[in-house]
Amino acid sequence: MDIDLDLTLTEEMLAIRESCRRFATEVLRPLAAKLDRMDPEAVIAKDSPLWDGLEKFKALGLVGMPECYGDDLTPAQRTLMHSIVCEELAWGDVGLFITYALYNMAPGVAKAYGRQDLVDFFSQRDEIFCLALTEPNHGCDMVGFSEASFRDPKGRADLRVRRDGDDFILNGQKAAWVSCGTIAGSAVLFATYEDSKEGRADGVVFLLPLDLPGISRGKPLDKIGQRTLNQGEIFFDNVRVPRQFFLMDGPAIYPHVLGATLRDANIAMGQQFIGVARAAYDHALAYAKERVQGGVPIIQHQAVKLRLFNMFSKLTAARSHVRRIAMANATRDGGLPFPYAATAKVVATQTCLDLAHEAITMFGGYGLCREYPVEKLFRDARASLIEDGENTMLALMAVSHF
Repeated sequence: MDIDLDLTLTEEMLAIRESCRRFATEVLRPLAAKLDRMDPEAVIAKDSPLWDGLEKFKALGLVGMPECYGDDLTPAQRTLMHSIVCEELAWGDVGLFITYALYNMAPGVAKAYGRQDLVDFFSQRDEIFCLALTEPNHGCDMVGFSEASFRDPKGRADLRVRRDGDDFILNGQKAAWVSCGTIAGSAVLFATYEDSKEGRADGVVFLLPLDLPGISRGKPLDKIGQRTLNQGEIFFDNVRVPRQFFLMDGPAIYPHVLGATLRDANIAMGQQFIGVARAAYDHALAYAKERVQGGVPIIQHQAVKLRLFNMFSKLTAARSHVRRIAMANATRDGGLPFPYAATAKVVATQTCLDLAHEAITMFGGYGLCREYPVEKLFRDARASLIEDGENTMLALMAVSHF
């Protein structure tokens, strides 16, 4: 059953969706199955099929999402289109989608900050981008902009910055959880002033190239889920950052910028993991129609019917919620308050884990075997409850806004 509940889809939007679904089926899924079994170093090696997949993604014409969908769409339509693209490509593989979506993202970030000079600078570079926020000695407190602890001077940051004339000097590191951390050529970087009296609230945001002297990388992270998504540490040793790459700073505005960044990341997480949830449901449904027990396909058994209906209900409700939040955020002046975005992430990722768990149950013992895709989907889904803000922490932060 594949019925569009969104009545504003144009023929062009439907065509983009079909192109994404075909790309997910023909490119992302077989590539992800291969990369998932490889060593993290091999995944990003020069001869890795990861890079051939990136070239095919470029040919798809979706670099620079969501602006790439055209100028004839309203903000609501463009956001709906982006939700659909995220779902379709994450349905193929969420780790690869995140990786490829980060390609050439720096110019769009520069444009959002009103920095045409940086748009021009980064448009000349052919590279993957990253969001360098998380730190090794800090978890969700790095993004806990609504909590009192965020302004506690005792909460010393791992990446510290000081002014040196017109330039800035960076020392410290970002944690191994930075997506594309060991392969990115540019980053939005969040740092804290070393003499801060307001904890992590007295921060600085840079948009900078990662080939500045003094920047080095750690090894790619070896993890159970989203193994197709490179993650790794970034180290800063007396890195001199020219003022050209400075975006903003100060406790009066930095927490708000961080909050908006987390809000948009949470909505993106919701859009992506609806796709993973749908993949789990689709595999479970297909298997139920094929697997015979008691002389009939198991979909004819009442317990299996109820399990599938519950999966379908959760998926449909979560998708509608995420799309509604995304479109409201795009069309409301200043965007939505953070609690709404948090619900998009929490609802989608928890639904995703629930459906992946149910899919494994549907497959029985085979669901635990690596030759079946639901085992990987479960590993990918579990990681989503932690990334871009652990779900319990996001809930506590959301309540702080009530």
